[in-house]
Amino acid sequence: MSTASPKLTAGAKRRRRKSYLLTGLVALFAIYSLVPMLWLLINATKTQDGLFTSFGLWFDDGKFALFSNIKDTLTYDDGVFVRWLGNTLLYVVVGAGGATILATLAGYGLAKFDFPGKRGVFAIVIGAVAVPGTALAVPTFLMFSKMNLTNTPWAVIIPSLVTPLGFYLMWTFSAEAVPDEIIEAARVDGAGEFRTFFKISMPLLAPGIVTVLLISTVATWNNYFLPLIMLKDPDWYPITLGLNAWNAQAATAGGQAVFNLVITGSLLTILPLIAAFLLLQRYWQSGLAAGSVKE
Repeated sequence: MSTASPKLTAGAKRRRRKSYLLTGLVALFAIYSLVPMLWLLINATKTQDGLFTSFGLWFDDGKFALFSNIKDTLTYDDGVFVRWLGNTLLYVVVGAGGATILATLAGYGLAKFDFPGKRGVFAIVIGAVAVPGTALAVPTFLMFSKMNLTNTPWAVIIPSLVTPLGFYLMWTFSAEAVPDEIIEAARVDGAGEFRTFFKISMPLLAPGIVTVLLISTVATWNNYFLPLIMLKDPDWYPITLGLNAWNAQAATAGGQAVFNLVITGSLLTILPLIAAFLLLQRYWQSGLAAGSVKE
């Protein structure tokens, strides 16, 4: 007992040091993540002049302008921000929603059905995950230009429907979350493939579907480069391009600086994403943990 006690004490000390290190790393990550959010929230309460006359991480003593900034953001330039918000919602609902549906069907089919060329399809998907989207932007633009689809919503929606990462995630999730025995039992009972999928597999795949939906939603909501090269008409801009256009006004001849509206618009932009993560958090967490334990 006398020889074991020092070893246990030394082990406890090492674990405590690791705990302190992990706590410190988590604290640094939290600061890195939350300070920009805090800056955005604080500066959304300031007027245009207050942004330059007050400390960035504290409120302006002169005026609390959050509500007036929100009103001005929503009504500036005939309410174009509301149109940009509607465009973004369109791209997310059709693009991210469609990408989730396609990834679910394709991933489930690849995981549960055998067909010629299955290994080749899987290899192509893995290769596509490694290709950055910016590398495909120019070929995509040239292809859509030949099809006369540039400067239309389809130029943003159609590329958003293809998500190799979502396809890969749904393939791995389907392979673990839906036992083959359940599918075989449903087939023996006379259920068709569509009924088996919608009645049995879909509930089991719900966490994975929500995970892919959140990833696709964030990617489409924050998409900037693709709309930048595809769209010329400001009426079809998403929020990312619209706020950048407002920010660039100060550098143009005769342009009006509206940095307070840019900051307030950025704050309004992230609120739907925060709400989506909070509402779907339990599904998302279970989706990330699925398949981590093998029985």
